[in-house]
Amino acid sequence: MNTFLSRGNALLAFTLSVLASLTFCCFASTFFNDNSRTANVKTVQVVVKNVADYSASREKNDLGFLTFDLEADLTSVFNWNAKQLFLYLVAEYQTPKNTLNQVVLWDKIILRGENAKLDVKGINTKYYFWDDGNGLRDNKNVTLSLRWNVIPNAGLLPNVAAQGVHTFAFPAQYATARRA
Repeated sequence: MNTFLSRGNALLAFTLSVLASLTFCCFASTFFNDNSRTANVKTVQVVVKNVADYSASREKNDLGFLTFDLEADLTSVFNWNAKQLFLYLVAEYQTPKNTLNQVVLWDKIILRGENAKLDVKGINTKYYFWDDGNGLRDNKNVTLSLRWNVIPNAGLLPNVAAQGVHTFAFPAQYATARRA
């Protein structure tokens, strides 16, 4: 009755049950952690141009260029269940065409053990700030916010918004050069 295969099956089932229990304990131990922190974002230079979008319909759309400063200390977000952080800077604004526009402008991955204190000045956006029309020029209510995902060893993938946002306005005139 107790053959080699039945003993192996019992050992494997017990091992998997123990591993599943440990994984659940790993998840449960960090489930209630507050991962929100304060971040300071400031725009240094803001320019808007009206250029043709050749990847779509070739009609002219607004393209925003901005340079920003970012300061945040995310070292306390890391715990024994956090492998890495995926940070991204989101711009939110409203236009007559759309009530909510969200554009990711910049991102960064911070691995466990790397320096999680961000204090960078004069960063250009990593991705284009296109609007699907002419909604950036003279838009006075564009909000920048830093957000991140905590990538755990086990458990849920929380999406966290930093405390503190920065609101800025695009100029009323189009620029003729990339930098005004």
